Amino acid sequence: MLAIKFKRVGKKKQASFRVVVAEKRSKLTGRFVEDLGWYNPHTNEFNLKNERVNYWIGVGTQPTDSVHNLLVRAGIIAGPKVAVHSTKKKKKPSDTGTTEDKKESVTEAPQETPAEEKQEKEEQLITKEKKPEKEEKKEKEEKPKKKEEE
Repeated sequence: MLAIKFKRVGKKKQASFRVVVAEKRSKLTGRFVEDLGWYNPHTNEFNLKNERVNYWIGVGTQPTDSVHNLLVRAGIIAGPKVAVHSTKKKKKPSDTGTTEDKKESVTEAPQETPAEEKQEKEEQLITKEKKPEKEEKKEKEEKPKKKEEE
């Protein structure tokens, strides 16, 4: 499938781009079918062959997001620009919540993986084994106290 995309040219740290029609999965420095113009991001200047761009879009060639935004700015394509570098917002736990919010979040049990469940069961078994030892110590301490009281 063909795409209209940028091909980087120019010196190091002085990039400029050729607008070309190339295979969508081809390398940026690879072969291209046709050169449609150029774009200099430092000066925001560009020159495009409008007739050829319209021909390739009419044939079904899809522009990349960055090229689409350039074509919208040039007036070749009508419509809104596309978000090129969209980032997903990560949910952060709210530290400034009220105590009610914290209670609600505590009551909701998170989904646990089988490995976590297994580890939790082992911890419960260990704590069950330790509890009788503690109770025995308490009972031993209480017995001498009862004898002293009598």
